[in-house]
Amino acid sequence: MRTCLFAGLLAALIAFLVDQATKAIVVSNATVLSSGVSVFPGFNLIYLRNDGVTFGLLGGAPWRSLVVLALGICVWLAAMLVRTDNRVEAIAYGAIIGGALGNVLDRIRFRGVTDFLDFYVGSTHWPAFNMADVFVVGGVCLLLIAPWLSVKFQTGT
Repeated sequence: MRTCLFAGLLAALIAFLVDQATKAIVVSNATVLSSGVSVFPGFNLIYLRNDGVTFGLLGGAPWRSLVVLALGICVWLAAMLVRTDNRVEAIAYGAIIGGALGNVLDRIRFRGVTDFLDFYVGSTHWPAFNMADVFVVGGVCLLLIAPWLSVKFQTGT
């Protein structure tokens, strides 16, 4: 169980640091990225500030409310992390917590989240997002497949 907790805490730390480092690079290059920089067809780097949550939902909501909500979810996930004896689940919980805390820090510092990953097909753009979002979504996906991964690792197949 201690190795699971360590793995989860390490995942949270990595998610948080990667998120904050990438956002710092984007913010320091905001003037260049404000109009978008093409990396390859279908992908731009862009500097945006999102005061809502995923896909801009709840835009304009009081930032303090979003911080309290996110912190409450992090506390619940931390309790789940402490209780799990499954390393895959622990890493997933950690990734979600680290990503969420990265966005919480942005909300406290900037009253919004820094988004910079812009994927598109033709003129249709997916809503821009950041590495915290990648860790949160990746962690949720990992939680969904954890039962199958655990069986695979336990049976050795």
